[in-house]
Amino acid sequence: MSGPVPNPGILDIAPYTPGKSPVQKPGQKVFKLSANETPHGPSPRAREAYAEAISHLEDYPEGTSRVLREAIGRAYGLDPNRIICGAGSDEILNLLAHTYLKDGDEAISTTHGFLVYPIATMANGAKNIVAPETNFTADVDAILARVTPRTKLVWLANPNNPTGTYIPFDEVKRLRAGLPAHAVLVLDAAYSDFVSRNDYEIGIELVATTDNTVMTHTFSKIHGLAALRIGWMFGPSNIVDAVNRIRGPFNVSTPAMLAAVAAIEDTAHIRMSREHNEHWRNWLTEEIGKLGLTVTPSVTNFVLIHFPTTKGKTSADADAFLTERGLVLRALNNYGLPHALRMTIGTEEANRLVVDGLRDFMARP
Repeated sequence: MSGPVPNPGILDIAPYTPGKSPVQKPGQKVFKLSANETPHGPSPRAREAYAEAISHLEDYPEGTSRVLREAIGRAYGLDPNRIICGAGSDEILNLLAHTYLKDGDEAISTTHGFLVYPIATMANGAKNIVAPETNFTADVDAILARVTPRTKLVWLANPNNPTGTYIPFDEVKRLRAGLPAHAVLVLDAAYSDFVSRNDYEIGIELVATTDNTVMTHTFSKIHGLAALRIGWMFGPSNIVDAVNRIRGPFNVSTPAMLAAVAAIEDTAHIRMSREHNEHWRNWLTEEIGKLGLTVTPSVTNFVLIHFPTTKGKTSADADAFLTERGLVLRALNNYGLPHALRMTIGTEEANRLVVDGLRDFMARP
């Protein structure tokens, strides 16, 4: 067969599969609970900033996202010069892989880690090494046992998607201390805004005190700007300098940048979203547990629901049953979780309808 041939390993990559979007039937209300999107939408201030920005769509964005880096710096107490913004944190993860991985290198992720990690790793010719988890949670000892001289990146989503679990800051520090100097620890904090545990830390301290740790974050979750594709990274100056050398000069649009500034400054909207999430996460965990289903303890804006393997009671059966009612959850076969569904915490109406639907599902003969 003639024609262009992809680089070695590209066709071995399983493409990323997003959560399914709902197909609405006439007269049926549909709730999309498959993509961890906020039920509240973005801050009204972010909507206004976005609307105002469209009057200058002929102008290129400011190439370094300066106003947004400064806003993030104010919100977190960080040096804006050590922040990079990107088209979602996905772009930044891929930039890190492109900067530090090559053929023959290795990068470590956990069994149920974010699917972008192996994609970014393999796309740059490196080998994806999988460290097993314990109770659907990253295991520091398992990660350290797989470190070799070829290990250049360690991916750690903390909290993790799709399991909803986290490891305490002391464990993250133990992981960092056990890694060689040449390995970059990437702390993906996409869901950190939903965590209310005293032993959790987003990763800023480690980034500030080491030369080989970075922390990434996103505006897609609690800030509700998923459609605008905007994320950021805080890192040591040496890594920021290296990544900026391959980052596209206009990778964040002006409307996205200004909406994100307004979003991060609307602390009341963030607080409301966090309080709603914590209340309904606790409620869903308790109510679903009463139905005889296991829910992995979550600190995020979603819950992982485990189903039996009995015919008629499987996760696939439940998915079909709920979808018929307009309740769209996320099947997790591509995450190695064929007997579980991930449910985004939604509005009160959506949350109650899912519990009612699961109750009816489990009561079927």
